[in-house]
Parts: sequence; C-alpha cells; structure tokens
Amino acid sequence: MFLYIIYLVIQMTITFKTSNKTKQMLEEFYEDLKREKTPPYAVFQAVDGDSIVTLYESGKVVFQGKDADIASEYWIETEKINSGNVSVTNSDNKSKEKSNLDINKYMYVNAVGSDEVGTGDYFGPIVVTASYVKREDIPYLKELGCGDSKKITDDKIKEIAPLIAKKIPYRSLVLSNTDYNKYHNSCNMNKVKAILHNKVLLDIMDTNPKVDYIIIDEFAKEYVYYNYLKDAKRVQRKITFLTKGEDKNMAVACSSIISRYLFLKEYDKLNKKLNITLPKGAGVEVDKIGKELVNKYGQEILNDIAKLSFKNTEKILN
Repeated sequence: MFLYIIYLVIQMTITFKTSNKTKQMLEEFYEDLKREKTPPYAVFQAVDGDSIVTLYESGKVVFQGKDADIASEYWIETEKINSGNVSVTNSDNKSKEKSNLDINKYMYVNAVGSDEVGTGDYFGPIVVTASYVKREDIPYLKELGCGDSKKITDDKIKEIAPLIAKKIPYRSLVLSNTDYNKYHNSCNMNKVKAILHNKVLLDIMDTNPKVDYIIIDEFAKEYVYYNYLKDAKRVQRKITFLTKGEDKNMAVACSSIISRYLFLKEYDKLNKKLNITLPKGAGVEVDKIGKELVNKYGQEILNDIAKLSFKNTEKILN
C-alpha cells in the first residue's frame, strides 16, 4: 500500500480538448506506439516514454505520468496554432506553484541557458544555441519581447534575433540533415540533442562567464542526459534542468529565439534551392510535399533535406 501511494503522488495528468486537425495529427504521430486495448470511447491509447497518452472520440486528449508536462507541451502549442486557443487542465497543482517559484528564482539572474529548434520538424536542420545573459541585460531583452520562440511569430523572430545577437554572447551549432542521418541509427534524437547542448555549453563556458546558473530547457531527466554523454571527453556539469525553461529564464529564451532564427534562415535556403515552400512540423502536408519531391528528384533527396528517422519517411516512400 505504501508503494502504491507514492506512485500516485508522482503522477501528473494534463487534459485539453483538440480540434479535428490536431486530433488527426495525434493519431498519425502515435500510430506505432498505440496499445491494443483502449479505454471506453477512446480512439487510441499510446505509451510515450514515461507517459500514457489517451485520445477520446470527443477530441479530449489526456497525458498521464511523471513526464506528462514534457509529452504534452508540443501538442498544446500545436493546438494553439491549429485553433488559436486551448484550455489546459493540470492536476498537478504543486507543479504550477513550483513553476511560479521557478520564474521568480531563475529569471533575474546571471545565467547561461541553452535550447534547441528543429527536432520536431521533418524538413530542415537541428539548431542548438547557448546564450549568456547578465542580470542587467534583462530589461532590454524584455522590452524586445524575448520569450519562448514557439509563441513568437517568424516575422518577429527575424526582427529581434539580430538585436539579441548584438547584445549578448552566444554559441550555436547547426546540424544538417545529412549529418543527422549518418548517426540516427546509433543515436536517438535525445542523445543527439544532449551531445549538441553539451558542445555549445562547453564552448560558451570556456569564455568564463560569471553565472549563477547553467540552465537547459529540459528534454530528458538529469540522469538520462548525463548517461547520453558517458562517452564524451568533456561534459559540462552543474546544470539546472527546467521544464518550459524559456518562460523561466532569459538566457534560455534568447537561445530559443536565436536557434529559431538560424533554423528559419536554413529553411529559406532549402525553399529557394527546391523552388518550393516546405511545410514545417511532421504532419500530413509534410508527407504530401515529400512524395512530390521524391517523384521529382528521387528518394535520395530526402537524405539531404529530411530526418529519415521520422515516421514520415516510410509514409512518403510507401
């Protein structure tokens, strides 16, 4: 009984209503992770890492587990894009209180923070940036409108990112799809991210910034992150891992924006090269354009412009 009570305490349940478009995207994304048995009135139930995802016929989607906040974050942002509005219920009230404490604790500090962009997009590179923000820079950055890049329009990103880059030190790495595809069989996506984060953090910390915190926007638990780096010659330690770090720390927010800016520049180059507007994300429209490109250039084109480990590849080629 004691163990059972502890299990309940660490669980989190996040629920929100989806539009038909997001509902379809969820079904496609979790196709290979679906359980055979589903609860009554459920379209599917799937296992996503340490979380269970259940989509109901009504359009309600429920994320349950200790990593439910991480598993649901992408889909909450997707629903915002698809419908313009989303109402989220989070059973973990303590988590909300902790989030407010995190904002107060980690915002007005000297910090190095890192974030990545492109890991959820079939086309385009992966970009990781680490930025160093001093406490006195924060008012200026807030005035520019710095925050989570997923909540800022691409036009706004293109406007403020060069101004941020002039103001603060940063280091970025752009991993092309050609290079990503060389290693994805031996490195899953999170390991790739860990390696890239470690490199940019080491690079900027070698300049000896005076920091109160080194922060990563959490994509894996701390012990998992360091396990990914067990073969690295040098590993940056003393890192604070924050969920939704862009909202809690300005250095992470700046890294998010700079990464997005560099991603958009590379995306524009691809569009010009192929004379086409590539859709972002990994939805149905991506499959459609992928098939058109394969028919025109052959399947080899995907190695240079897409992440072959995504499920989209099988759909495009079949």
